[in-house]
Amino acid sequence: PLHSIKMQLNESLFLHQGLKPEQATPISLRWLNHVGLREAEERLNAYPHQLSGGERQRVMIAMAMMNGPRLLIADEPSTALDVTVQAEVLALINRLRIETDMAVLFITHDLGIVKHFAGQIAVMQDG
Repeated sequence: PLHSIKMQLNESLFLHQGLKPEQATPISLRWLNHVGLREAEERLNAYPHQLSGGERQRVMIAMAMMNGPRLLIADEPSTALDVTVQAEVLALINRLRIETDMAVLFITHDLGIVKHFAGQIAVMQDG
């Protein structure tokens, strides 16, 4: 891991919106707080390997959301998380979906999660 959380988030804002670091950092910090990352300001200078799985997932959700997507593709967003953190991440995605009127394409093997989360379901077999 060569890049800090701040560098990764700011790079996304630079590439998609042309923002310079001094413009991007406050937005990055605001999104880290919005997705519930504890001690967000200190975490900006951390590296991914220094975060827990749930914290890394929140950072990735912040990175995806900060550019205002109309569709979030969440490919196994709760894999390798314990049950408590899994529930928190799923609730976060659902809250952001409602707040932003965004669609979510939720890809998972866990049909138990699907029945609580999905408005529409498509099952792929042998694919």
